[in-house]
Amino acid sequence: MYSVCVRDHFMIAHSFTGDVFGPAQKLHGATYVVDVEFRGETLDENGIVVDIGRAGQVLHAELATLNYCNLDDAQAFAGKNTTTEFLAFVIFERMAGRIRDGSLGASANRLNSLRVTLHESHVAWAAYEGRLDAPEVS
Repeated sequence: MYSVCVRDHFMIAHSFTGDVFGPAQKLHGATYVVDVEFRGETLDENGIVVDIGRAGQVLHAELATLNYCNLDDAQAFAGKNTTTEFLAFVIFERMAGRIRDGSLGASANRLNSLRVTLHESHVAWAAYEGRLDAPEVS
């Protein structure tokens, strides 16, 4: 399996509901370093998994919609604990949508899976990975 990974970051504010979160129940900030790994079993005619420059631009655009936001105020996340795991899934879904809509180019049609890792610090991170339903090539 071939893979290409791009990295960016974003900053948010949020709070959690539930005793398990201790002091994080109060409003606090987080800066996440985000890695998105694109995986495919084959390379395209240019010898790439996906256009790494385009992948970085698309990731940056998606993270810009979250950057400097208080997620407690975001209607899309109402009633949700915006944990690192939850946010990894949100970014996975958004990037999968951008693959499907063609934003990453034709080579992205070959992708089999995607892994999104959010690093909270140098000692803690969470990830979501899943298969992509690639459209049939005619």
